[in-house]
Amino acid sequence: MTQNSDAVIRKVLADTEVWAVVGLSENTSRAAYGVAAYLRQQGKRTIPVHPSAPVIDGEQGYPTLSDIPFAVDVVDLFVRSDLAGPVIDEAVKIGAGAVWTQLGVRDEDAQSRARDAGLDVVVDACPRIEGPRLLEWH
Repeated sequence: MTQNSDAVIRKVLADTEVWAVVGLSENTSRAAYGVAAYLRQQGKRTIPVHPSAPVIDGEQGYPTLSDIPFAVDVVDLFVRSDLAGPVIDEAVKIGAGAVWTQLGVRDEDAQSRARDAGLDVVVDACPRIEGPRLLEWH
């Protein structure tokens, strides 16, 4: 089981700007929507990654990470664990700096591949919980 480092979590939260949120849709009752809103409140740019490519809070969505035409700092996964591996591999392919998997999302092999490729990896955690714990976020 992977242990998250507070130093890595703090770095990913504090030193990034553009978060691609995989699974973010217009459904306001979903966790992805609330977490993305929270990240925006902290000054992050959140890019929806969803097959329907929704526009959320003025940000154009994209069907896949590879469709995003600019650099992404963090890929935040709101997908089932069995779908995480290909998304993490795509995050490596597009040159993201970090991968963050939400609560309950794990793929140890893909996480290892991301670390081996030099990405920071945060697993089974939520920015909305970790931000207030480690930073002066509200």
